[in-house]
Amino acid sequence: MTKNCCCENDNHGTQKTIPKIDLDNFLTTIEVVPPAGSDPSGILSALDALKDLPVNAFSIATNPVAKPRMCALSLSALIQQKTCKPAILHCTTRDHNKLGLQATLWGAKALGIHTVMAATGDFVSMNQRKNVSDVKDLNVFELITMANESDMLTGAVLDFRPEANGLEKEVERLEKKAAAGASFAVTQPIYDRDMARTISITTGHIDIPIIMGILPLRTAKHARFLNEKVAGIAVPEKLLEKMESASDPIAQGVENAKEMLSIAKEFFRGACIMPPFDHYEIMPDILKSA
Repeated sequence: MTKNCCCENDNHGTQKTIPKIDLDNFLTTIEVVPPAGSDPSGILSALDALKDLPVNAFSIATNPVAKPRMCALSLSALIQQKTCKPAILHCTTRDHNKLGLQATLWGAKALGIHTVMAATGDFVSMNQRKNVSDVKDLNVFELITMANESDMLTGAVLDFRPEANGLEKEVERLEKKAAAGASFAVTQPIYDRDMARTISITTGHIDIPIIMGILPLRTAKHARFLNEKVAGIAVPEKLLEKMESASDPIAQGVENAKEMLSIAKEFFRGACIMPPFDHYEIMPDILKSA
């Protein structure tokens, strides 16, 4: 559990506190991709508009798809100040050496951020390798141990690799992540009840909460791209057909996200909703259905 920390004053001058992340109850988080630049005002405004919805925390990605974005640590601190909700800081072995990772964890604690997601990070594409290199001073298990020893509530990723039938191997990796100190895990996006049930059963012996990833679909093209080009994501054929035949594919994607949120409550201990392309305006419709 995290300690409370103070954020900005309310309209009456009373200092608010950031609530604890409670893993004993269903946890709903929203994943946030930092801006490609130095201006956070758009994202802060969008998230501030969501703070009264049933969302417990914001999960801040770090340089997703190995492209430069605003520092996740800085944005995490700004989000906590703006919304008075806890931020979950993503840390990757890709971007920092051992010294940098330890410094980041201590810096996060100093700024009142008490929860991290430890991950390897997305691979640098081949056409970027002339200009960008992976660091990987530590492996992800060592990063989890470092974060845990730094008194951080530490999460991990469950990438069940449906395109490679890799669930059994990834569950073994999750067992090692839990042994290294992970307190919870977040799955890659899930799009149907059968997959949710399979993952729930397969991970049932691992004594940490599992948070289900939910990535709302925008268009049939978006759904096909995720299914065919993005490792770790499988969109069922029936849903692909629904997206292609829908008169309003955005609404169809939202309906699926609502269904997945209900399924998450049936099988898991939380949901991490990942608004695509900064479309936070769909969140009220999804979350109010809860």
